[in-house]
Amino acid sequence: MEANANDRKGTALSVDHEQLIDLALSADRAVLWSLDLATERLSWRPGLDDLLGVPGADEAEIRSRLAELVQPIVVAARTTEAWQDLELEQPYQTPAGELLWIRFRARNFDGHLLGIANNVTDRHEDRRELADLADRYRLLIELSPDAIAVHQNGHVTYANPAAARFAGLDSPAELVGRPLTDFVAAESVPEMAARLAHLTEPGATSEPSEAFFVRTDGIRFPMEVVSVRTTWMGRPAFQVIMRDVSAQKAAEAALRYQAALVEHVSDAIIATDAKGRVTSWNPAAEAIYGLSAAEALGRRVSELVGAQLDPAAVLRGGGVSQQTHRALDGAALTIRVSAAEMDDGFVLVCADETARRRAERQYSTVVAALDEGVLVISSEGKVLSANPAAERILGVPEAAMVGSSPHEWPIYDESGKRMAPSEYPSAQVRRTGIAQQGRVMRVLRRDGRNVWLSASCRAMNPEDTELSAFVLSFTDITERRAIGERLEHDATHDPLTGLANRTLVLDELSARLHGPQRTSTAVLFIDLDKFKVINDSLGHSVGDRVLRIAGERLRRTVRRDDVVGRLGGDEFVVIASEVRSEPEVRALTEHLRDSLSRPISVDGRKLHVDASIGIVLAACGDPRAADELLRDADVAMYQAKTLGRGRYEFFDVELRRRMQRRLRLEQDLRDAVRLGKLWAAYQPVVDLRSGQTVAVEGLLRWTHPVHGAVPPTEFIPLAEESDLIRQLGSHVLRMTTRELAARRASGVDVDLKINLSTRQLDDPGLVPEVEAALESTGLPAKALCLEITESALMRDSVLAGETLTALRELGVRLAIDDFGTGYSSLAQLQRLTLDTLKIDRSFVTRLGESDDAEVIVKSIIAMAHAVKLTVVAEGVENERQLELLRELDCDQAQGYLLGRPAPAAELWD
Repeated sequence: MEANANDRKGTALSVDHEQLIDLALSADRAVLWSLDLATERLSWRPGLDDLLGVPGADEAEIRSRLAELVQPIVVAARTTEAWQDLELEQPYQTPAGELLWIRFRARNFDGHLLGIANNVTDRHEDRRELADLADRYRLLIELSPDAIAVHQNGHVTYANPAAARFAGLDSPAELVGRPLTDFVAAESVPEMAARLAHLTEPGATSEPSEAFFVRTDGIRFPMEVVSVRTTWMGRPAFQVIMRDVSAQKAAEAALRYQAALVEHVSDAIIATDAKGRVTSWNPAAEAIYGLSAAEALGRRVSELVGAQLDPAAVLRGGGVSQQTHRALDGAALTIRVSAAEMDDGFVLVCADETARRRAERQYSTVVAALDEGVLVISSEGKVLSANPAAERILGVPEAAMVGSSPHEWPIYDESGKRMAPSEYPSAQVRRTGIAQQGRVMRVLRRDGRNVWLSASCRAMNPEDTELSAFVLSFTDITERRAIGERLEHDATHDPLTGLANRTLVLDELSARLHGPQRTSTAVLFIDLDKFKVINDSLGHSVGDRVLRIAGERLRRTVRRDDVVGRLGGDEFVVIASEVRSEPEVRALTEHLRDSLSRPISVDGRKLHVDASIGIVLAACGDPRAADELLRDADVAMYQAKTLGRGRYEFFDVELRRRMQRRLRLEQDLRDAVRLGKLWAAYQPVVDLRSGQTVAVEGLLRWTHPVHGAVPPTEFIPLAEESDLIRQLGSHVLRMTTRELAARRASGVDVDLKINLSTRQLDDPGLVPEVEAALESTGLPAKALCLEITESALMRDSVLAGETLTALRELGVRLAIDDFGTGYSSLAQLQRLTLDTLKIDRSFVTRLGESDDAEVIVKSIIAMAHAVKLTVVAEGVENERQLELLRELDCDQAQGYLLGRPAPAAELWD
């Protein structure tokens, strides 16, 4: 150790002085120190005690403090190579409590650390001040209401919370890294790029400008933007300061709107000073009073409006006053004046109500003249006024209605239920504010008469959100409703009998089968027997009366809940519910037939009808539709009529099968006619004197591809009912005339007989068709004999006579077929100028078995010969019948005994 009176205590250093000088030169106010790494012996130069804040301390204390401070460097020196520089800054608290920062720098010289220590507390104080300043600046940025962001290369690198809020995000971190253009409206991007391009120097700042930004939810808003060129992490960047100017824009727009409103509003807006001199006069004031703003400014307002107008007095009176003003041309104006006080005067709003008042007077006149009743009702539900039509419709004078409430009147809905006051139209509007239109209701007048109304109700003023008054208007629809009910009844009821028509029958049947109250049901399809004879012979008026009586009998016979309907013609239907057994339906059916079969007295005549009835039983849940049940009942009725009339039949599966076969055969028959699948068979007609075949009867035959030969007794009725008989007749005519003409050309000298149906005889095309067949085949007209049944002749004897006369003029011969089964008379036979009479097989079959049959046949032959008719007997099947016919002088005969029907080839080849 060396001591010096002028030096502080120190430990001698054993290192090269020049080496220490190099270290000392690198630091101000440095104190040199060294450490032997092997012995850990510390040495230092004077001044270290002051540096450590322990001036005058002994060597042990200084060594202790220095050893603690340089311990990190010692540890590092043991792991580094020689000549390696080491550096350390350590905080250090002096015994006096002062915080110091000591910087240690050292170099490893072959096992010795040579170092310098100096106080750098001042530099740390500067850094702290800068850090405090930075914290304050950061706090200002974070709390700023303006959005502040830093972007670099087009991406956000920093954003404050306000920027996140403006962007619609929860935190600034969600903004960092995203493209700036995600938040800038497309139209603002070019201007933004141009603005940034001018900021080339650090610290350069743009002028404030406006741009539209877009939130993440798509909302756009205007921002005032200032951009500053700066650096971020040592690289160029831009700081953007954005201020939301939406409110400012809205305020500016509001001001512009208010200014425009004043300029364009239809009310006169006049501003005055405290003494009533005009300071503002808008265009509406110019239009209403006829004075320009230049003429009005500075003059007293009372002078301009032609009346005493004191704004202060209007305010004292409640702020609104109704006055009569004068325009410049002297015209009287009805003005509603509203006044408001300003700092330096008043604002007057003068609304010209002249036209409205005139319209109100006209409206009152119009309302008084309306046929529609009109009531004005207060918000409390009291009648304020009523027009004359309302007095007339409701039967109450206006004086009695005013002050009363419609809620006190007895009002009923369409179902007949009395309406609750809360359901009245005016109550509905008062509660909901929604207008009521076309509400139908019934009001009981004081005189006891019911009147049906179609009522509407709405607020008197559509802009009256407080609903201070209502208008209830109504039209008397009593007569129209009665007409509608009659029309509805007529649409669902038969006009002749008043019974349900087909539409209502099907509706009722559907409801009982498939409705909520569905039940087992019986459907009875009723067809009156013998009605056609009554209608045709006695006329339609008598027929209509019979139908009305029959319908009334059915209605009285059924139960109260049963339905009776007329489907048309003489067809009726009964729907009986809660019928669960066949015996129950049989009892009802017998009861109905008994009722219908009782004599009907019309114009002194006692007429008798019976009924064929088809019955369908449908259990609850039957899957068939109403029209299907009606169809099945019709099928059963047809079966009853086929079996002999005056019967009833139940519909069953077998009947359905037969009907399905019938429908299939009908369709197949149509195809057979169209495709030419029918063929002709010929039965010989023999002269009883010579025994020679003199004619053949052409008979149609059908061989079905599935069912084989279908007998004529099955397919001919099908053809007659489906109107195919005309096609069949035409087909037989063409086919048989062609075949027989070919046979006659080859030497077969026989005539052709063909049956004509009733419908063919009615066909106006029959005569031309016969003429065309004769011409096309070359068959002589006298070789063709057309046979007509008695019933066809008697159905319309006049028309039949005309048709037969036209056929006779062609040279065709005519025969009456099945004679004895109809209503023919000798006079009728003579009038029709026929050639041949055919005795029905029912008489021929009984010859040899019944004397009566022989007498009848003898009489028919004598009667026919008396009018020069050739007599043909059909159905001859045995020799006894043939012998008796010869004895009775019959001319010709045909039957299985004489020859069965056969194709032409079998008959002549």
